Amino acid sequence: MRASGDVAKLMRPLVAGVDREQFWVLLLNGKNRAIGLNLVSVGALTAALVHPREVMKPAILGNAAAIVLVHNHPSGDPAPSAEDLALTQRLWAAGELLGIRVLDHVVVGDDGAYCSLADQGALGGAK
Repeated sequence: MRASGDVAKLMRPLVAGVDREQFWVLLLNGKNRAIGLNLVSVGALTAALVHPREVMKPAILGNAAAIVLVHNHPSGDPAPSAEDLALTQRLWAAGELLGIRVLDHVVVGDDGAYCSLADQGALGGAK
């Protein structure tokens, strides 16, 4: 996985047309190659309950060096909500504590639209 577009392209078939939010964690090795994919939460139309321990558990068990967070917006609009931004910061901080890099959080919308929080500068402790 070299860019946010690669992640969106990989995940689009899994979340296309889904009527509820789904939150996924993509596990990466030290060379940023995908080594696993885990569905963390299936929520409602506008939200999915996500806890840091549920995101980090598959990363720890899978010996991931890094992760990419991915979720869909059933509305089709990939613009991140305030809750998306706050959750991203919590998960980034948890990753720092555990030594698992959170490289991106990609929100997938309709028709190929997506938003990368890393591309927007919303990772690394930034707000």
